[in-house]
Amino acid sequence: MPTPAQHHRVSPGSRVDLGAIDPARTPGLSGDGDAERARAEGELREHTQRIAAMQERLYAEGSRAMLVVLQGMDCSGKDGVIRHVFGPVNPQGCRVVSFKRPSDEELSHDFLWRVHARVPRRGEIGVFNRSHYEDVLIVRVHGTIDDREARSRIDRIARFEEHLAASGTTVLKFFLHISKGEQRSRLLDRLREPDKRWKWNDGDLAERKSWDRYMRAYEDAIAGTSLAHAPWHVIPADKKWYRNWAVASIVREALDAMDPKPPRMDLDPDSVRIE
Repeated sequence: MPTPAQHHRVSPGSRVDLGAIDPARTPGLSGDGDAERARAEGELREHTQRIAAMQERLYAEGSRAMLVVLQGMDCSGKDGVIRHVFGPVNPQGCRVVSFKRPSDEELSHDFLWRVHARVPRRGEIGVFNRSHYEDVLIVRVHGTIDDREARSRIDRIARFEEHLAASGTTVLKFFLHISKGEQRSRLLDRLREPDKRWKWNDGDLAERKSWDRYMRAYEDAIAGTSLAHAPWHVIPADKKWYRNWAVASIVREALDAMDPKPPRMDLDPDSVRIE
């Protein structure tokens, strides 16, 4: 059976049609009933334990890193993935960065300047909650840059990620693909549930009106930057439990492939005396 990575990876040189992908599907599982959900949640616990253990080995090895990029429309679950997939990882070796509106200082440099300063150090797993891709998405949708500049930036992003890979950073990118109907439901939850109301942002409604333009911008960005050394994965995200399971499966598979090894120490434990 194909792995989640094989199901969701966008092949280099191909163009994804987001409209043709059902955000509620659950490939890699035999269905989406209670039994499969219980299985996925059980495997998620196994995956996160393995991710935590492999991150410790990566930290001890100290020569490579992993960068996980999370993108998606509002309410697609970026925070949920961070909490459920990376929550068990030792905070000393996992750094989460959220990219907000650029400051004046950041705007005075090229658009990748602030990003390069936040990539993970050797031994770390870095997680970008939104990322450098915002500079070919929101600014394009709102007309701050034109299509020509967007294509130029996409090319520069591809070269930037090639540089990261050549420097020993494994790059994994996830587009959390939520349906417009599911987003509406989650936005209403933010209004109805007092504990979630702090998440409400009137701007989310304005961005929702540009849904189709965002989908086209995402398709262009994914097509131009899903490369062997930095693949994109389109993750159906209407079912939160499936989203978490799929992302954790792919991260675990990538860490297992990296197979980090702590440095060997030629030390005889019996020769050490601790008073």
